[in-house]
Amino acid sequence: MGHSLTDSWTLGGIRIPNRLVLAPLAGIGNWFVRLQAKRYGAGLAVSEMVSSFAVHYRNERTLRELLRIHPQEHPVSVQLFGQDPDVMASAAERVAAAGADLIDINMGCPVPKVCKTGAGAALLAEPERALALARAAARGSGLPVTVKLRSGQRPGDLSGVELARRLAAEGAVAAVAIHPRHASQRHRGKPDLRLAAELVAELPVPLLISGGLHTPEAVREAFEATGAAGVLLARGSLGNPWLFQQLLGQRASEPESEEVLAELDWVIERAVEHLGEERAGRYLRKFYPWYAERLGAGRALVASLQSAPTPARARALLAGCAPARAAA
Repeated sequence: MGHSLTDSWTLGGIRIPNRLVLAPLAGIGNWFVRLQAKRYGAGLAVSEMVSSFAVHYRNERTLRELLRIHPQEHPVSVQLFGQDPDVMASAAERVAAAGADLIDINMGCPVPKVCKTGAGAALLAEPERALALARAAARGSGLPVTVKLRSGQRPGDLSGVELARRLAAEGAVAAVAIHPRHASQRHRGKPDLRLAAELVAELPVPLLISGGLHTPEAVREAFEATGAAGVLLARGSLGNPWLFQQLLGQRASEPESEEVLAELDWVIERAVEHLGEERAGRYLRKFYPWYAERLGAGRALVASLQSAPTPARARALLAGCAPARAAA
């Protein structure tokens, strides 16, 4: 393979300090989630997918919240989705002005409300439009452009593989990230690592691998089996930023309860900073189960956290977790 997870590399002229990438996490990957991944060692972080139309039309919340970039999270990539090349060029220009180092285009989202607009995985069936979007993003931003796609839309369909080959061969992208499951699988089934390895061998640009990478063992297996330039950690990193450290050889053990509680407290504080007390209270409901699982907490505590009216109340509920666990 010739490289390890700890090796630095260059993507479109941007130096990436290692081979671990925080994947775009829809509705989750804002600035503080990305910053958390960087704190624990991620070499690159990608934003949650952002509507190119919302950026183009200067949606105030999109610009304020989704294009917010922390000074300490570089290098950072912003993922855009859409189907109109002119709108994509305009949005990409705005993303570059916000401080992004790279732009990623979503060509793999299987969610119907995205696909029915002609974006996401729908682009696998429209290679000309997909090429036009990648070129428009590069033209508008002046930044390196990557794409994240699926192997196809349904079983037996390899339209994503063909699109990856064409995007790379025609110089439209600096790298390709593939989730080697077809879109109709969503997150079910085993990723096709053999297919990814074949693409690694033939593409003239770096290929990154995504999908089903929840444990250090799964990440290492995919990285070694495919020879990919890097791996994208998605759901496996939710509530578990320590996964980055484990893969970089910076820690061998799982975090103790006090460490998990301290990290969740950091997340709560950042969410309040980002959204304000009231909105943060609602937003954090999806975060609590990830950390509660690491604390060995039962359903009752999770339910109480998710119904907590404020982050302050959630903190009060969490205050007794470490002693209770130690006593057990």
